[in-house]
Amino acid sequence: MSDPQFPTITQYASPDLIAAIAYEDHDRGDDPRWAESGAPDVDTYRRWCGHMCGIACLRMALLARTGDAPTLFDLLDGARKYGAYTEDADTGAIRGLIYAPFTQYVEEAHPRLDAEVHPTLTVPGLLALLDSGRLVMASVHKEIRRPENPAPGKGGHLVLVTGHHGDTLYFRNPSGHTEQARTASLPVAEFAEFFAGRGVSLT
Repeated sequence: MSDPQFPTITQYASPDLIAAIAYEDHDRGDDPRWAESGAPDVDTYRRWCGHMCGIACLRMALLARTGDAPTLFDLLDGARKYGAYTEDADTGAIRGLIYAPFTQYVEEAHPRLDAEVHPTLTVPGLLALLDSGRLVMASVHKEIRRPENPAPGKGGHLVLVTGHHGDTLYFRNPSGHTEQARTASLPVAEFAEFFAGRGVSLT
């Protein structure tokens, strides 16, 4: 079962702007709290904040396990040095989070956490990892924040699954557009509709 005091961190500095960013084309850089992310300037924040769901998951795990964590952009800088993100030389497109170099970064830079890649992860496997005391960064479709709608796909976004009680999964969503979507729970069968069957576990 999930700890109700488990920290909730979003990839955007202002959680109350996420709905406008996601559904109203709000400028990501128009965030009065952008500096709290640790970004060196607002343009860097604007460019990267939409790609930092996995970094937010890592920050939550560090806060939960150690009580302390670097800023989002300090963690991003560390992960980038290991190749956990790449940028296309021609288009500038960002690719990531790439699991293998990310886990190497976690293992070497944050030795109080253990990280393991799960390229193929079934729902029973996910539950078994939770039962063993691990947290799971699970690849889901971003629209898991509105589970009342049919899932438009699977994967492309990371949430941190923190536990389960019977067939109910508890997770933190770094791009949840409401408080309920950020500190979330879903029946396993509904979660599976968005779940891509891969992820990274942490302990």
